[in-house]
Parts: sequence; structure tokens; C-alpha cells
Amino acid sequence: MVMLRIALLTLVAWAMPELANAEPYPTKPIRVITANSAGGTSDIFVRALGEELQKRLGQPIVVENRSGGGMNIAGRACAEAPNDGYNICILPNEVLTLNEFTFKSIPYNPTKDFEPITNCFINTQVLVVSSALNVNSLAELAALSKARPGTLSYSTPAVPLGVLLERMKKDMSIDMVRVPFRGGGEAVNALLSGTTPVGFYGISNVRAQLEAGTVIGLMVDSETRSPLFPDFPTIAEATGKSFGVRSYFALVAPPGTPKPITLKLQAEVARIMAEPDFRKRHLIERGLEPVASTPNEFASFIKKDRVLAAEIVKESGLEPQ
Repeated sequence: MVMLRIALLTLVAWAMPELANAEPYPTKPIRVITANSAGGTSDIFVRALGEELQKRLGQPIVVENRSGGGMNIAGRACAEAPNDGYNICILPNEVLTLNEFTFKSIPYNPTKDFEPITNCFINTQVLVVSSALNVNSLAELAALSKARPGTLSYSTPAVPLGVLLERMKKDMSIDMVRVPFRGGGEAVNALLSGTTPVGFYGISNVRAQLEAGTVIGLMVDSETRSPLFPDFPTIAEATGKSFGVRSYFALVAPPGTPKPITLKLQAEVARIMAEPDFRKRHLIERGLEPVASTPNEFASFIKKDRVLAAEIVKESGLEPQ
């Protein structure tokens, strides 16, 4: 027994210098790279999240906007950032799964260059039409397109949503032409003017117009109805079919970031997102579906989403640019 105590005391003494020298995390500001410009979906969210993280971690959260290049600028900046735990990133599914199939080359390896922290939220998308069309359902949109062949056009901000509408066109014989997406504000203006009277956008982008009645919602891409607009049917309800690819923003870190740090960050983010006031103000009220998955859960999700992304791009016929 005496020898066992001596051995234990020796082990503790040996470990004490390392424990004493261990530096608590964090001890300085944390930089967050976002793929959105100021005022974009992830920018607004991560600034609100950063305020709460600062209260909990005791260090400022500094947001760095790296928009452009199909989100690839932010992807590269994240992949090349120091992996010391003081650089994290909020990136969309374009960077994590989609762009490797839509670009001939990208300046990072999506399967190796990011450490998963958590999927923050899914951005609910809504199919909308200009109120000037005077339609209130997919069936009415299909009927109008047949009555006015070759005159209707639509836009979407992402390849998967374009594929979804192309599927619907075939299934329901809807006659519409896709207009390439040039920017959120420009696309919404075209919707309101009637130039491009059909679109599939994030609810937050068109919420004011939906509430004012200048655009009409026909369906949402979520599995359940949106609490903001419970009268809008889901894809499954409106079409009888499902569609697995969704738009989301997630927290990741540069490759090699220590696991204890990513786990600590995920735990704090999950606690913040579970607070009713934060959840309502910064997620539900903006048409965002909270997730807050663990790093392992998110890593598994990414693998599955990458397979779906490859299938969707192939179906779209889109040639890598």
C-alpha cells in the first residue's frame, strides 16, 4: 500500500509542472472568418453569437469578412489560418461540399482542410412569386406557365435549388427559364419588378415582402412548416417528393486545431443557441433552423452531404467553371 501511495505521489509530482504551465483557453481575441459580406446571413448571426461568446469566454470575437469568389476566398483563408484555436470560420455548404463539384479547381481541400466544430443552422428557403402573377399554389403556377409559354423566368442563389425547380418543371410541366443569379439584392429587385417573377430565396431575404403581400409564398424547403409562415406547405406536402440538399452555415476551424478547443467551442455555442431569447431573436425570427450538432455529428453530416452534392451537380448538367 505504501509503495502504491509513493507511486501515485510521484506520478502527480511529475504531472504538476505540465499542469501548472497549461495555459487556459482563450487568453486573447478569437478571429472568426465569414464568407458573407457585412450584413449577410452568417455575418449577422456570428456577430450576435460573438457577443454571447465574449461574455462566456472573456475574450473579444473579431469578425473578418472575406466574401467573394463563390465563397472560395473565405474557404482558402480558413484553410491557411493558424490552427492555434484563435482562428475559426463560419462557412456555408458551398465551401464544405458543393464547390468542389462546380469549380474546376478550388484553393483548399474540403475533405482535409477544415476541422468540424458545429453546424449552426439551416437556412430555410421559400419558393415565391410576384403577387402580380396572381397565383397561390404550384398548380396555379403550372397552369399560368402553360397559358403563357416561354414568358416566365426564375432565379435561385444556389445550384441545388435550381435543380429542385428543374425537377418540378419536368414533373409538373411548368414552363419557366432560369435566369443566372447575380446577387441577392438584384434578384429580389427583379422579383418585385416582375422581370424575374419567380424565385427561391432564404426567408429572411423576402420576409418583409411576404408580410407586405408583394410576393406570395408557395412552399418551403424544410421538413416541417416554418413557424414564421405556417400556411406555406413543405416540399413534400406540395410535390409529394423530398429533396435532401439544404443551405446551411457551420463553424469550422483550420486543420489540426486541437480537439479540446473545438469541443469547448461547440459546447459554448450549443448552450447559447439553446437559450430561448437568443434562439428566437437570432434564429427563428430570421427563418433559420437551429442545429448545434457535435463535431462528430457534423463530420458525419458533411460526408453524406458531399455525396448528395455530387449527385445534384451531375443531375444539373452544370459544367465546372
